[in-house]
This record gives sequence, structure tokens and C-alpha cells, in this order.
Amino acid sequence: MAKSRSLGGIVLLALVASGCGLASATPQQQDTRVPADPTRIEFVDPAAVAGLAPRTVSGDDPVTRRVRISYPELDDAAPLNEKLRADARRRLREFRETARGVSRPELNVDWQLAAAGDAIGVRLRAGRSHGTGWDHATTTFWYDTNTRRAMDSTGLLNGSPALHEVAQLVKAGLGDRGPEVDHGQVTPSRDRFDSMAFNAEGDLVVEFDDCELGPCSLGRLAVAVPADQAWPLLSDTGRRAQRAARLAGQQVAEPPAAAPSPAPAAASNRAGTVDCTEAKCIALTFEDGPGPETGRLLDTLREAGARATFFAVGSNAAREPGLLRRMSAEGHLVGNHSYAHRDLARLPSSKIADSLARTEDVVTATIGRRPTLVRAPYGSVSTELRNVAREQGLTLVGADLETFDWRDRDSAEIADRVVERAHRGAIVRLHDTRDTTVTAIPDILERLAGKGYTFVTVPELYGTAGMQAGQLYESGISPVRKQPLT
Repeated sequence: MAKSRSLGGIVLLALVASGCGLASATPQQQDTRVPADPTRIEFVDPAAVAGLAPRTVSGDDPVTRRVRISYPELDDAAPLNEKLRADARRRLREFRETARGVSRPELNVDWQLAAAGDAIGVRLRAGRSHGTGWDHATTTFWYDTNTRRAMDSTGLLNGSPALHEVAQLVKAGLGDRGPEVDHGQVTPSRDRFDSMAFNAEGDLVVEFDDCELGPCSLGRLAVAVPADQAWPLLSDTGRRAQRAARLAGQQVAEPPAAAPSPAPAAASNRAGTVDCTEAKCIALTFEDGPGPETGRLLDTLREAGARATFFAVGSNAAREPGLLRRMSAEGHLVGNHSYAHRDLARLPSSKIADSLARTEDVVTATIGRRPTLVRAPYGSVSTELRNVAREQGLTLVGADLETFDWRDRDSAEIADRVVERAHRGAIVRLHDTRDTTVTAIPDILERLAGKGYTFVTVPELYGTAGMQAGQLYESGISPVRKQPLT
């Protein structure tokens, strides 16, 4: 049974139907609850969808260093996969063109499944900063498993006349919002209606980007067109998508397996087997996953008898629980890399705390142990992050051996850099989302083992001294950096 998650809006707008039932031409509606927010979309749990793997596109130069674009890849859905890949490439190209000369530009794209079944809906939520604030844009692509066609959201509608009718219904749904909302911007175009999906009742939810219909301070604007008014305007694909969304909404979410309360701190199940005061220890750390390459990496580490520390992105961890359980079972340590890979140093304390707590919840529910190590995305640490970490009992981990594998796409070059710069007590930063990095690992392990290195998790570098919450650790041999805590 698929699980679901919900999304509520900041500004919530809904059309109110004049009748209670659906028109006779529509499928019989179930006697279900009326949602408090009709623009809420019930998202399908991707972990329950067979043959789905998260993919990540990131930048490889200083301009696009803070770019993370995530999207799903599904078995037997090649047209949808290609459409999502093309969209990711377009976003990266356009960001590179517009972000030059901007201080610390950032692009973050994450995804949810608006439906899965006869029709698959992939909702992309893009956040972008060019140095002055943060805005969001939403796009939803659809795939019809019957016709094997991938399409934009307007493919849910039965042609141009239907799009014009939906535009009029949306304008009516916006109501008298005063001068803040520009009704004239609601034009019947593919770009304006690029994010449409269905709520659990089958209402057509139309979402607009931040700043698209009015001031950015309005936040999310969405309108729900009642199912009976939407039905005559839907294409065959749109009707299949509506049914899929209703089926998902009728399923009861399964709660995650309860972890011990309070959950014990995460630790390698082989911790204590190596004394790093005697052995020549080094800690390989991987971040940004889990992803499609992580399984291959785990195979390599197991064959070599090596352990590592994985800093998981919460949204990826929720989609790949099996890989997290395997990490824990095979002696690795799972840490926290935020929920959506935003630059935490640019966020207020409340959002930092939420991002870390959400990831902690996912990991704890999956492996039964609470992650206590945090690596900040992009290595960007602020005073606010240190203070939140201290309050939540978390330790910050950096690295003193930077591989730059995000920039270099040559496996041999990555391996050479690690081996040449390795030293006792080093913390090595790598990414398990990069195929070139994972390809380099067998060579790294073999050559470092030949030099007498033992591969351990980060806390083992510090032995009985342990690691303190709120502190930043970058090397197993250098003194702990003391930062003022406020």
C-alpha cells in the first residue's frame, strides 16, 4: 500500500462548487472527508513504487557549485525519464547563464510523486537565489502508462478550449483579492499552467510560481477547480490521472516502524574493533546520497572490508530506506546532510532546525538509531548552525582532504588526489552520487591499504575522547576548532 504525504499552501484559494455531488458524466465519487485545504496534494511515497531511483544533477564549476537538481527515474518510462533529464539540463544551463557575477547563487530542485499508476505525476519544486532572497517555481510533468506519452501539465486538459475554460475558472477562484493579485496574468498558456495535479477528492489543483501573479510575499498561490467542473475538460490522460490521485488519497498512510524511544545514538556496529591510537586510521565520508551509485559503492566497501561514514540527504533517505538499512547493517555510520541540501548558512535558525530534525526522523525511523553527526551542504557553516547543532545534540563534521570530485570527472585523477594527500587521521570528502567517484573507490582502497591505512568511521578517529555537540571537526589529528557559541 502506498504511503502519502501532504502539501499545504501559504495562500490557499479554492473554488466552491454549487452542488455537493458530481455531474452524471463523472465517475461516482466516494463518500470521503472534505479536506480542510482543497489545494493540498497527497503525494505517493516513492519508496513504495517499484523500479524508481532518485537521480541528481549538480554543478561542476564555481558558478554552479551550489546547484542540486533531483528527479526520479522509473523503469519502463523512458519518455518521462528523458523529459525529466532534459528539464534538469535546461535548468542547469539557464542557471549558469544567469548566475555569473552573483555572490553564492543557489538552485535547489526537489520532487514528489503527485500520482502513480495508470498516470504518473512528477512535481518539481525549484528554489532559487541570485543573492537577493529566495523564490520558488513549481512544474509538474505527467506520464500516461497506457499511451507511453510524457507531457506537460496542459496535457491533462482536452485541448486549447479546455485550457481557456480552466483559466476562466481559476480567475473566478481567485476571487476579489484586491490589487495584490493580478488576474490579467492568468493567461491560458502552457508556461502559466505548468503545474497541475489533483487532490484526494479529484479536484484539479492549479499552482502558480512565487511572484507570478503578484508580490513574492504572497508565497504559494493555488486554486482547486472542483472535480465535477474539471471532469468535462480533462483529456483521457487527465481522467486517468484524476482516478490515480483519488486512489492514492483513499489509501491509509502506514506509520513508520517505531524506533526505541529515546533512540540510541547511531554508531558503527564494528566500532571499538580498531584502536586509532595504534592503527593508521583514515575516514572516508560520502555525502549527497543515497542514490543509484550507492549500492555499487557498498558492494566495493564490503569486498574490501572497509567502513565509511555516509551523510544522507533526508529526502533521498526517505526514497531509499533499503540502502540506509544496508549501510547500518554492514558497519557504516549514517549521518545527517540536511533534508533538501539547502545552504544552511543562509537560513534562519528555525529552518535549520526543521531541516536537520526531518532528516533525523527519517534516519531514526529507518535504522532505529539517531544520527548525531551533521555535515553542512557545501561545507557552509554559520553561527546559527553551530548553535542549532549544540541545542539538538549534534556534532558538525567537515573534512581536511577535499577531493573536488564534484568538479573533476576523471576517476583516476580523483584516486590520485586522495592517495597523494592521505594522512593519518584524515577525513576525506567524497560524493556517492557521482559515478566517477564510485568508480575510483576500488583503486583508492587498494592503494591506501597497501600503505597501511585502516578505514574507519569518523567517531573512531577520536577514540575515548569522543566528539562534542556543536563543535566542528575537520581532522582526526588537528585540535578541535573552538567557535564562540551564542
